[in-house]
Amino acid sequence: MSKVILATTSPYRKEVFAYIGIPFVTEKSNVDESRVKRESPEKLVRALSQLKAEAVAKNHRDAIVIGMDSVGCFNHQILEKPKSREEAFQRLRSLSLKNFQFYTGVFVIDIASKKRISRIVKTEIFMRNLSDEEIKRYLNEDPEIYNYALGYDPLKYLSSTFVRRIEGSYNNFTRGIPLEEIIEILYELREDLSEFI
Repeated sequence: MSKVILATTSPYRKEVFAYIGIPFVTEKSNVDESRVKRESPEKLVRALSQLKAEAVAKNHRDAIVIGMDSVGCFNHQILEKPKSREEAFQRLRSLSLKNFQFYTGVFVIDIASKKRISRIVKTEIFMRNLSDEEIKRYLNEDPEIYNYALGYDPLKYLSSTFVRRIEGSYNNFTRGIPLEEIIEILYELREDLSEFI
């Protein structure tokens, strides 16, 4: 029986993957993300998810390894983690009443069969109007603002009210793991998922 390995240490991805009831382990990939060109969000997440899956797969003989990487994109610019409070403030102000995209690359390697599957999932996010006071209040609430590529957490604090609607995968946007796509890939690899349980 092949075990499932997530090539990530993200607590958010671990929490969400556990919902489907398939036993899994996680393993850090230690990929140097700076060596990948940031040409487009699609190419970036595809390349990084593949590198992460390959880095972990080389340490195992029989496993299904799932690599993932996520980025936000606004006005054709890849969003980086804010380096200062002012940058976080300006980011949220610029997103007010706008829409942006959130991409996750998923790369799955079935080591035994040598099958490799790559997917890119895109979610479109539409923001409501944000006042300067709301943004400042949120930045005062959340000590983790420098850890979010988008500059905010869509599930906690006042920022949980910032999004008006989304088009696409909810799990992708909120936790960086498009669970719907991953479960379909696992069914593609194994007709009966009970072999994992």
